[in-house]
Amino acid sequence: MIVTLKHIIEIMEMLAPKSLADGWDNVGVQVGHVDWPIRKILVALDPTNDVVSGAISEGADLLVTHHPLILRPLTGVNLGTPPGSTIALALESGLAIFAAHTNLDNAEGGVNSVLAQRFGLRDVTVLRARERVKEYKLVVFVPEGHEERVLDVLFRFGAGRIGAYENCSFRSRGIGTFRPGEKARPFIGEVNSITQANEYRVEARVSAQSLFKLINALQRVHPYEEMAYDIYPLHQTGAKDGLGRIGYVKQEVRLIDLARKIKETLDLDGVKIAGDPELLVKCVAVCSGSGSSLIQDFFSSDADVFVSGDLGYHDARMTEDLGKGLIDIGHFASERVIVDSLVLFLKKKIEENGWSVEIDSLKGERDPFKIIS
Repeated sequence: MIVTLKHIIEIMEMLAPKSLADGWDNVGVQVGHVDWPIRKILVALDPTNDVVSGAISEGADLLVTHHPLILRPLTGVNLGTPPGSTIALALESGLAIFAAHTNLDNAEGGVNSVLAQRFGLRDVTVLRARERVKEYKLVVFVPEGHEERVLDVLFRFGAGRIGAYENCSFRSRGIGTFRPGEKARPFIGEVNSITQANEYRVEARVSAQSLFKLINALQRVHPYEEMAYDIYPLHQTGAKDGLGRIGYVKQEVRLIDLARKIKETLDLDGVKIAGDPELLVKCVAVCSGSGSSLIQDFFSSDADVFVSGDLGYHDARMTEDLGKGLIDIGHFASERVIVDSLVLFLKKKIEENGWSVEIDSLKGERDPFKIIS
């Protein structure tokens, strides 16, 4: 089987659906075509000229990045400056570039979830929740002996995802009845005769975005001439997607000690803090990237400290006045954590599908800012 960019996009949709991206964002294919064959994938944070050159030198067919190469609409493609020079470099070498940005920030299991996990937070919830992707319960009736083929298609299209769990389904045995009409070509039974068949009822959750593609795929593998299925809309009871995360440390800790632990965990040269270094911290809010837009969400929450990047001077002053704390770890450090996590996710999905595709992170990517001491 030839694995194409389209196959990789379908996998990425399972983790970070395009529907979760903010309206101003440009996610998805930045360079390339969905039919391009993919044999090697590299993952990085930024699609800079150096990163793209590195991916090409390592023989990659696809570069998956967090930040988009093209964030704003182009008014021209100047080959002498980025992003025009980067686009030309990628096209000349047949390197596809794909970005998962705010959709990966918002997604459960995305950048913010990984950041909270790295800090060891417990009972984690979303800091600024967003409306969840509309979901349905899809129920398919299939004759005994064919249920595994149905389940395989369900899971390949991302059905059966509940929180951090995948491939969730339920099946029950029963007896189906039907009478094929004159023009029918039944898989089981005879025309004009009532037939009883041992069947399985197979059910799983599926996103609205995947629903009809999934049904079409199921109809191709289902043995019956007319596949019997039901679709039930699901009522969403809690948002698990959104910006930022908030959770609790295992044991109360001073702000200064928490900052030191985070510095060590992320292997940083330094971090900035605001607030009383002796502040006792139990509840922590985090936001990957630039966190200033969530500062009011932090202030109105139960969190004692906010860990993020690109925090402003006035953010720090207001935090002091409110008796809370800030830890600024920088934009790069707050998002670089997703690279290895994304490699593991893609590797798992590639292995599950039995594809021969190499996957790794691009080594040597560095924070553009340096600490001078």
